[in-house]
Order: sequence, then C-alpha cells, then structure tokens
Amino acid sequence: MRHRRWLAGTALGAALVLAIVWWQTHAASVEHVAQRGGALMPVQVAAAHYGDMQVQIEALGTVVARTTATITPRVDGLLQHVLFREGQLVKANDVLEVLDPRPFQVVVDQWVGQLLHDQALLDDARLDLARYQKLLAQNSIGSQQVDTQLALVRQDEGTVKSDQAQLANARLQLDFSRVTAPVTGRVGLRLVDEGNMVHAAATTGLVVITQTQPIDAVFPVPSDLIGLVLPGWQHGQTYVVDAYDRDDRVRLASGRLLAVDNVIDPTTGTAKFKATFANRNNRLFPSEFVNIHLQAGVHQHVLLVPVAAIQSGSKGDFVFVVDAHHVVHVHPVTLGPVSGETASVLSGVRDGDQVVTDGVDRLREGSKVFIATPEAASEAAPEAAAQPGAGHGNGHHAGDTASGNPA
Repeated sequence: MRHRRWLAGTALGAALVLAIVWWQTHAASVEHVAQRGGALMPVQVAAAHYGDMQVQIEALGTVVARTTATITPRVDGLLQHVLFREGQLVKANDVLEVLDPRPFQVVVDQWVGQLLHDQALLDDARLDLARYQKLLAQNSIGSQQVDTQLALVRQDEGTVKSDQAQLANARLQLDFSRVTAPVTGRVGLRLVDEGNMVHAAATTGLVVITQTQPIDAVFPVPSDLIGLVLPGWQHGQTYVVDAYDRDDRVRLASGRLLAVDNVIDPTTGTAKFKATFANRNNRLFPSEFVNIHLQAGVHQHVLLVPVAAIQSGSKGDFVFVVDAHHVVHVHPVTLGPVSGETASVLSGVRDGDQVVTDGVDRLREGSKVFIATPEAASEAAPEAAAQPGAGHGNGHHAGDTASGNPA
C-alpha cells in the first residue's frame, strides 16, 4: 500500500515538472513570435489603379412645392358649393368653390338698367345737338345754345362711361363668386365647409394648393465643394440630380440642378442648392426629406482605391500597403474627391499597390499578413484575435466618409 502511494506521488511530480517545462517553452515561443512581428493576420486587399471617377455630391434635402397658394375668397358671401375632393390634383382655372351668386347678379342687373337709362339720355342729347348745329348753320339760333347742348352731350357720355365701369365691376364681383385654382397642383384639406359665410378680409383661406409638377428640392452643399459645380453651371452646363428615399436605396426621381444661392451660411459653411424634378409619378411630396445625389462631373485618369482602405490617425489619412513579402507598411496619403465607395488618391500610393481593405484593426507597421478570401478571413479572424502578439491599429475605418467630400 505504501509502495503504491509512493509511485502515485512520483508520477504526479513528474507530470507537474513536464507541465512547467512545456509552459516555459510555449511562452518562449510566443515571445519569439511576438518579437518577429506577431501572428499572421488574415486580410483582404485591393489594387490601386487608374480610372475615371464620377464625382457625386451627397446631401440631405427637403422637397418644396414650386408654388404654394392659399385660396381665399375675393368677395364676401355664403359658401354654397365645394367642388373639389381633398387631395385632388386640379388644373389652373378649375372651379374649386362657389359662393351664392344671387346678390352679385342683382347688382349686375341694376347697373344694366342704369346703363340703358343713361345711354338713352345720351342718344337724345346727341340728336338735339345735331338739330342745333343745323339751325346754327342757318343762323336760326345762337351759338351759345349749341355750346350748352354740346356740354350736355359730353356730360351724358361721362355718365355712360361710369355706368359701364360700374357694370364691369359688378360682373367681376359675380365672377369672383366662383373661386378658381390659380395654378395646377394638389389641393389640401378644406378649411371651410359649405354653408359658412366667408369674407375677403379673413386671414384663414378656404384651402391650400401646392404645385407638385414640377417640384423642387433644396439641399446644402459644403463651401469647399461649390467649386466642383458652380463654374460649369454658370456657363449653362446641366447637372443631373437624383433623389433617393430616406434609406438612400430607392431612387424616387431624377432631375437637374436649377439654382445656386448667392451666399454661404456662416454658421454651417454651406450654400443652398435647388434642384427641380418633373415628378410625373408624384413620388415626391412637399416637406419630404430625401437623399440627394448631385453628379458633379467626371475626374479622368485618377488613381483610385476603395474607401474601405482609407484610415485616419492623429497625423492624417493613411493606408496599409502589403509588399511582395506579405509585410504591411503604413503609407500616408493625400485624398482627392470621394464618390460612393471609391476614393481618389493624389499622393502616397502607386498604381498596382495592394492596399488592405479588411482586417486593419490589429495591423501595424511591419506586421506579417496573409491575403485571404472574404470567407477565409471571417473564419480566421476569431482565432487571430485570440493569439498573443496581435497588434492593435491606431486608425479607424473610413468607409462612411461622406461622398463627394474631399479629405
């Protein structure tokens, strides 16, 4: 029994010694690997290359109606009929509402009668003037009587002119009892129901109509990007503008740049641009927020890299370049315009350089890497993260750099 206990103790001690020796050896190996630059990190790369880049300015815009008109009555009266449906598209000069026309028709009839009366007096005065002029030619009457009759004719002519103006005004008031649309557009909710008295002096209108075909969108553009568009626009160049939904996935409409504001807002450093859209499908709605993509032109034969490769640190923008021996080097870069997922590089990389686009989080100068496919990189990343000696990068992913904004 005692012999068995001795053997068990000896075996346990030997196992403990072996464990200590293995740990020391493994630690030394880990330290040696770390001194050589760390474990191989799986990365994905893309080649820098020359090409043409469509420069695109992106901004959040607000849809605004081309014209907004509050429809108010031009005369006082009883609202008799509402002829539109709320939300209906109407054309210019369509009758929207009708006031009770009878009071206005009475005034028209009154002035028609007054005009007939005064016109008859004028006709009689003219006949008398013609007779007096014949008698004057025969020296049968004095010239004073002719002059008096001529003055009476002119007085009656003035009265008839006044009657005609009063009649025209009465007919105009009668026309105003029919409320028409001043522009083509969409009517909103009615603000006054049938049977109510309405007044021309009231501040509240009957309905609001907005012109939505065409329709506009206003959006801010940073001051350092205005120069990409302004010179060409001032010389008549057409710039295409696309409006996307709030998720920036579905294109709602395509239009063109309409106007550029003449001042820069000092609080935001932006200028307001206005684009116009035909909006034939009515997908744009006043006061709607949309994502604007302004095609600012094409930069030809520029060096391009994916936006995902651009990192930012305390000293500026940089990329990780993998050499022929799979060693990583940090290259500071100067960026040009950025459009979508592609950035132009003015300096810092050369045509054909392999830049790291994924797996940059634990890279540093001199790291050894292996180039993996996206599937292999995703499988190897958890294992690499657990290995000692893996460095930590000091940059952050630049994938959400605003399109069109130069660095």
